[in-house]
Amino acid sequence: MSTTDGNRSSTTGEQTVLAFDSTSEETQVIAEGFPDLPRRSLLMHVPSSVTHRKLVLAFDVGTTFSGISYCILDPEIRSVARFPAGDEIRVFLKIPTAIYYDTHGKVRAAGAEVSQEGIYETAEEEGWTKAEWFKHHFRPEGNATASQLPPLPPGKSVIDVLADFLRYLFQCTQTYIEGTYPRDANLWPSLVNDMDFLLSHPNGWGVPQQTQMREAAVFAGLVPDDRSGRNRIFFVTEGEANLHFAIHNGLSPSTLMESEGVIIVDAGGGTIDISDFACNADIPTFNEIAPPQCHFHGSVFVSINARNFLEVLLSESPFIEDLQHIVRCFDRTTKLRFRNPEEASQFIKFGSTRDNDLNCNIRFGQLKLKGDVVAGFFEPSIQCIIEAVHAQHKSGQMKSKNVILVGGFAANDWLYTQVVERLKPDGFTVIRPDHGCVVFLSICFYYS
Repeated sequence: MSTTDGNRSSTTGEQTVLAFDSTSEETQVIAEGFPDLPRRSLLMHVPSSVTHRKLVLAFDVGTTFSGISYCILDPEIRSVARFPAGDEIRVFLKIPTAIYYDTHGKVRAAGAEVSQEGIYETAEEEGWTKAEWFKHHFRPEGNATASQLPPLPPGKSVIDVLADFLRYLFQCTQTYIEGTYPRDANLWPSLVNDMDFLLSHPNGWGVPQQTQMREAAVFAGLVPDDRSGRNRIFFVTEGEANLHFAIHNGLSPSTLMESEGVIIVDAGGGTIDISDFACNADIPTFNEIAPPQCHFHGSVFVSINARNFLEVLLSESPFIEDLQHIVRCFDRTTKLRFRNPEEASQFIKFGSTRDNDLNCNIRFGQLKLKGDVVAGFFEPSIQCIIEAVHAQHKSGQMKSKNVILVGGFAANDWLYTQVVERLKPDGFTVIRPDHGCVVFLSICFYYS
């Protein structure tokens, strides 16, 4: 059993109840609990009362990319927009979720630094180990096989790696805030000992995963290792955060009051999270009306499928030595641009004009794939979404027909069009808001 104080949330076994400060002048609601389902009630509006100078940091440690948002004094939410070696990251406000360790277990590069020119060659020469996709080593048993995930670095536990990455994010935040408010030299020192932290996680995670994440936060030095420090660590599921995102980006609460509810599909890097909410017409809240789902079919598994295919294709080719590089090129270009399998060919540009192997359809440094082959890499994820939406619709107390598709993977046009086409015959309406950052909405959740 785990409890977080501070009038925010408490988790007890199978039920989570969100409690809101009844002393506020804003309209407040205490969520009802149901014995049979882990449900939550969520406020539609973000209270604006802040009684003292306080900093709230929200860390979204995603499978492939991570981000930070913060709020000082008032509910105007900002994102950390500068990271070491992150000039190309600023537009997206996210950095790779990855760390390079040397042979002594010391962090040598993290975040955007792992993508710097020449860092891969240095890592190979000096024997560094890369930790990536590590958050899913927290996964509940039975949700994915260990063989699908890159192993942790030697001598490192998942708590160790997450702690190192949280420490890095915290240092980036300090540097950014001190540089953004240079006239207030006492700002950071005045906030650092009383700040609250929000950590987002997939729907399927509960008390065991939250306990380990809290341990990592303590180990990272974000809070002291005592009760008051641990009570400054809060958690929000990605489904809850994304409901706020949908409301803030065109999903009208008044519309939902008159409808069956809404299914949130968060298609991310590692997981596809499904949540089902209905509006309480009598009180401005949303109730979670079905058990949330979490499936390991995010965008990284498209890359895994591509890698498996290419490993067989290149098994007799000298370019098998470049497999990892070719998969990275697929990840950064071909996967993102893919939208139509009827196009005759898809290309992975990975080398120079001197790189050729006609037996493997490699000419002038480009590997050619048929469109239907690339579509096959996406198919398990698409089918997972379709089946999960139908299951959520069937299990919910109200039969939701509104589907909100969010998350980084949702930006892929092929995924979106296939979800729309396959759900439309059954009466579902699919909406894809502009892409947003989970951490941004996590702070909205904190203030609700």
